[in-house]
Amino acid sequence: MLQIAFIRENQEKVINALAKRNMDAKNIVEEVIQLDEKRRATQVELDGILSESNKLSKDIGELMKNGEKSKAAILKEKTVLLKEKSKKLAETADLLAADLSEKLYTLPNLPAAIVPNGKTPEENLNVFQEGDIPVLHKDAQPHWELVKKYDIIDFELGVKITGAGFPVYKGKGAKLQRALINYFLDKNTAAGYNEVQVPHMVNEASAYGTGQLPDKEGQMYHDKTDDLYLIPTAEVPVTNLFRDVILSENELPILTTAYTPCFRREAGSYGAHVRGLNRLHQFDKVEIVRVEHPDKSYEALDGMVDHVKSILQELKLPYRILRLCGGDMGFTASLTYDFEVFSTAQDRWLEVSSVSNFETFQANRLKLRFKDKDGKNQLAHTLNGSSLALPRVLAGILENYQTPEGILIPEVLRPYCGFDIIN
Repeated sequence: MLQIAFIRENQEKVINALAKRNMDAKNIVEEVIQLDEKRRATQVELDGILSESNKLSKDIGELMKNGEKSKAAILKEKTVLLKEKSKKLAETADLLAADLSEKLYTLPNLPAAIVPNGKTPEENLNVFQEGDIPVLHKDAQPHWELVKKYDIIDFELGVKITGAGFPVYKGKGAKLQRALINYFLDKNTAAGYNEVQVPHMVNEASAYGTGQLPDKEGQMYHDKTDDLYLIPTAEVPVTNLFRDVILSENELPILTTAYTPCFRREAGSYGAHVRGLNRLHQFDKVEIVRVEHPDKSYEALDGMVDHVKSILQELKLPYRILRLCGGDMGFTASLTYDFEVFSTAQDRWLEVSSVSNFETFQANRLKLRFKDKDGKNQLAHTLNGSSLALPRVLAGILENYQTPEGILIPEVLRPYCGFDIIN
């Protein structure tokens, strides 16, 4: 969430920055400023009445002590009126504060200066590409055919048990999935990330804290009975470990990693581009989250990008890195890099990771602060990235490593799998 003080002092900057997201924010910024002015004026009036009421209470005490009960009674009547007025002002102040928060929640984060202009994914900037695209044999198939051929993932069985988008992994398919999870976690912990296991459901406050609510309410599975949400990513519970926390500066940075299943409704996702593993309602992902000093967060972002690069290099998958344009960037991010793996069998790029810096946007919602050297509380910066999301990585491996004899296993995964080929 953007800080009201920043908006108040930088109205034009906020409006111009959000224009990069193709958002005309002039009206809502003006509404936010007006609400804040009303709230502040109401609070000033309320503080004045409370101060006057406190003074009258002291005066009443002195009058009673001196036996001047009639004068004290007059002041008591006045305090009754002041209490009634202060009650109404407090209610008004609370309503204005709630309205202000609601408006602020609708404003996305400001894009960083290097975010390219653009409205669609086609306008994202390709900043890096590596790896040779393999030449496949003439009978090569997309992964949704390969998994049937080798009986390693059953989409129809998932439909029977739950519905579309909930596959069942079988035999070597299940072992390969587990191998990827363990490999990703080992890479992350070797890089200094502390592994945690977190709940797969979160409360409303947690979803608001990382920005899933109210922005992505329709994409989350919600249990109305207990008012809990199935997590769309481990980012939500992991980042909320630090909600309402004041850190000391020497505790930064904090590096955390977690494996979780992820749940997304993905409403309105249809067509050939979402076949098989390309888009699921339940999928596995290993996440990395960092809490950083504001002066070091972009250096940390570069380090996260290099870390994900090293994983894809070891898997020997052709990949590229995109700097997302303003129109394609997530609600909470200041800067995002997407990693895409090339699927030779599908002849298309598949997104496998997003690495983002949120600056203070999530921290402001979370009240995640650190005490600086002068003893003042400052908002921390938060970052997160997929390291990695499994479905499309798995699709890329199945399709790019297929041979007439079977699907070869990347060398780095063979110790985790216990086999070299799926045939």
